[in-house]
Amino acid sequence: MQFEKRFSPNTVIAYKKDLYQFSEFINSIEPDLLSISHQQVRTWIVSLMDNGIEPKSINRKISSLRSFYKFLQREGLINSSPMLHVKAPKIPKRLPVVITEQKMDSLLDADNVFSDDFEGYRNRLILELLYGTGMRLSELVSLSNEDVNIYENQIKVLGKRNKERIIPISKVLASLIADYQVLKNNQDFNIKSSSLIVTNDGKAVYPKFIYRVVNSILSFISTQDKKSPHILRHSFATTLLNRGADLNAIKELLGHSSLAATQVYTHNSVEKLKSIYKQAHPKA
Repeated sequence: MQFEKRFSPNTVIAYKKDLYQFSEFINSIEPDLLSISHQQVRTWIVSLMDNGIEPKSINRKISSLRSFYKFLQREGLINSSPMLHVKAPKIPKRLPVVITEQKMDSLLDADNVFSDDFEGYRNRLILELLYGTGMRLSELVSLSNEDVNIYENQIKVLGKRNKERIIPISKVLASLIADYQVLKNNQDFNIKSSSLIVTNDGKAVYPKFIYRVVNSILSFISTQDKKSPHILRHSFATTLLNRGADLNAIKELLGHSSLAATQVYTHNSVEKLKSIYKQAHPKA
């Protein structure tokens, strides 16, 4: 997965955890993983459901097992996979949680949210980058100073499966990045990191750090339970769609491999539907 399929580090870690979890559960029933039947796999799935695990998470664990047993088949260690008779539970369709354009504007324009020091400037940039580019959390963490082209107003992002893409940025965001880099260079850090976003000590940021910053700042404008960096990605896509952006263009900006993944935002674009209704319906 890591070297041949070039999956992201987070995906590799998730699959590894799934396999360890299955191994621990199944060990009391059948210590030999090569002799597992589909009934035993189903027993594990039922136990996950009983423990309140979401269908989406269960489906990923099933995917982990399918990949594992396909690998064992290729290696000639088993004749058939027990996963052939295992069906994944249906995932209820849920609309992406988003923050409206008006709320984001009020947050980024507020005087009492971001401090005037390095920490406040960096935290503002984190929000501006996530909302202004729609990049993933892992993509933001891996950004280096060299990935930003201030003169061309664009950022090079390393996405899933090591696929690079170029995301355009506004002149305002480019200027914000340039000011931040000057401020960062003037800090008396003991450690000089090549990462664009760094901690108060100058070290490269990590996913949990970004999550805490975003969660804390979004608390100023949102009372919903979900206040993760991914919500800003959803908000980015929905805002573009509301303003008439082409779905294929949004797909490229988000780094989706399939248009089906992008189409979920068409259900969330209520403002665009209202606009079309008012424009086209005679009784509107």
